[in-house]
Amino acid sequence: MGDLRFDLEWRITVLTAVLLPALVALGFWQLQRADEKAALAEAFALRSTAAPAELEPTLLSGDPQGLAYLPVKAQGEFVAGRHLLLDNRIRGGRFGYEVVSLLQLSGDRGLVLINRGWIAGDPGRMETPQVPEVTGPVNLTGHVYVAPGEPYLLGEQLLDGPLPWTLQALEMNKLVPALSEATGLAVAPYPVRIDAGEPGALLVDWQIVNVSPAKHTGYAVQWFTMAVALAIIFLLRNSNLWDVLRGRQSENE
Repeated sequence: MGDLRFDLEWRITVLTAVLLPALVALGFWQLQRADEKAALAEAFALRSTAAPAELEPTLLSGDPQGLAYLPVKAQGEFVAGRHLLLDNRIRGGRFGYEVVSLLQLSGDRGLVLINRGWIAGDPGRMETPQVPEVTGPVNLTGHVYVAPGEPYLLGEQLLDGPLPWTLQALEMNKLVPALSEATGLAVAPYPVRIDAGEPGALLVDWQIVNVSPAKHTGYAVQWFTMAVALAIIFLLRNSNLWDVLRGRQSENE
């Protein structure tokens, strides 16, 4: 039975040195993402059972972590024609938009953005959809949405001109001052996602996590599997491991 010997081949060695740490890091990153998504789902489930808080401008100036998915109720009137259209939202294979309308809180307490859900759009993008208007005072419920990070944008968004604006995502740090200037009213720093069946609600099917924790775990397993496969290839290519294993098998026969 021969001894195990190494004879490093520089190309496979360099490739392994570069790829192996990256594959392992990607695996652990996916596990971290799985934990984050599980925590988000748990936080939403816990807070969804609480009684909705009265929506006040001072309420939305609190700690973002404490506000995420907080159930709220609001009284006011939708401002006619003042909408934001979040572009390229696909539902059931159909192109459309999420409609975010401006709600003026009763008692002149400023504006809050109400995400009313999904509406179908023109696939040819020749015209924007006709958003159903809601007139008169409304009482509605929903939950505060705090984005988990900065939105991914394909380019800079133009926040000027007459409403409605078509946007890729809600950049609240830029949107709040732009809307305040356009309307002359204070705008709450976080939007509210409306509950299904409430006045003004469109197609509402909020996804708390876009990728399940189990899927992230599956991705992690794939990255770790590739890391193990690369390590095995490295050993077989740079040593006589295969001959040693065959020799041991021959001795056992």
